[in-house]
Amino acid sequence: MAVEPMEGGRAVFIDKDGTLIHDVPYNVDPRHVWLSCGAGRALRRMKDAGYKLIVVSNQSGIARSLFKEKDLLPINRRIQTLLAPYGAQIDAFYYCPHAPDDGCECRKPMPGMILRAAKDYAIKPQISWMIGDILHDVEAGNRSGCHTIHFNNGNETEWVMGDYRQPVYSVRDLTEAADIICH
Repeated sequence: MAVEPMEGGRAVFIDKDGTLIHDVPYNVDPRHVWLSCGAGRALRRMKDAGYKLIVVSNQSGIARSLFKEKDLLPINRRIQTLLAPYGAQIDAFYYCPHAPDDGCECRKPMPGMILRAAKDYAIKPQISWMIGDILHDVEAGNRSGCHTIHFNNGNETEWVMGDYRQPVYSVRDLTEAADIICH
């Protein structure tokens, strides 16, 4: 992907399944993609405040042979279509195709996707945010140096705390997240 970086930009990194859109496990059917409540307006506010919007998502369904990488493109297009009426668009989609036990650096809770996007877009993590619905998202954000927001929608089931797993904020929806980020 060819990218023209901006000097020292800032971004909101957003988990996809369960945060930006409703979680439908291993879904590659665009008909089953719906934005989380308030997502369109919240992302527009973040964009208007000068943040790049970058999706970072674990997609182990690829490694598990449940779908192919190319199957994610219609999902990404559907997200952009759903966001268009709000005047908000995602600047980039990053995903990890590996299985949980592959030991890669890009799969959350590791910070690889965020750090790669930060390099690609000249983003400073220390003035950026990571929003996600599970503590793996929070950990990836904290490891990369971002401010973190846990979208507490009931999707976290383990609640295993650790050095990097404490969010700066916890919210009930993306509207609250936008209030914090855009204050």
